[in-house]
Amino acid sequence: MPEPDTPSRHVLDQIEALAPSDRPLVICDVDEVVLHLIPHLERYLNDNGLMFVRHTYKFTGNIAQKQNGNVLTKQLTRLHLEQFFDTESHRQEMVPGADTALKKISDTHDVILLTNLPGSHNKPIREELLAGMGISYPVLTNSGPKGGAVAALARGRPNPVVFIDDSPTNHTSVNATLPSASLIQFIADDRFRNNMQREPHIDLLTGDWRETADFIVSSLETA
Repeated sequence: MPEPDTPSRHVLDQIEALAPSDRPLVICDVDEVVLHLIPHLERYLNDNGLMFVRHTYKFTGNIAQKQNGNVLTKQLTRLHLEQFFDTESHRQEMVPGADTALKKISDTHDVILLTNLPGSHNKPIREELLAGMGISYPVLTNSGPKGGAVAALARGRPNPVVFIDDSPTNHTSVNATLPSASLIQFIADDRFRNNMQREPHIDLLTGDWRETADFIVSSLETA
């Protein structure tokens, strides 16, 4: 099993600023979970003469030039992703049912949105976008694997803490750092979800918010 990840000072400062609570906790990602990412990113790639090579869950080595098929370097991939968020993140649309499901979940749980978002100036843009959709939960920005941040958020909370994210890397990180967490891998895009093999530590693999809310509420009732 991988070594547990250590949270950055940046995310710890945000966690320490939260009001204390002992309610059950749901920690939820944003991109490709609450907000669509893949269709917006595909439009950006197409506009810049780029494309996904495969509908598999990674960016580095999976974005190429349409003209000649040359795969972008890691550095160039990162630059394009940063440019995408800087120019397009305010246009992202909500995954259907996310607002209603999170409202239902918030009746019994605290909801915290934990997102890896390039560019510190993009956080208020994201908060404003989500609030306009009726999704007004604390937004914490992280970088890298999320296990350390999730473990810090979970301190003092009843088990199981629920973690919702699309990224297999983040789920592996949380499983290593907080094995008691209930892990929901939510991938809105059908193509990417259908190409995802469910790992043994994943409790639910889905792209449906109603199923997600029902799973979380029923898990609390049977705990």
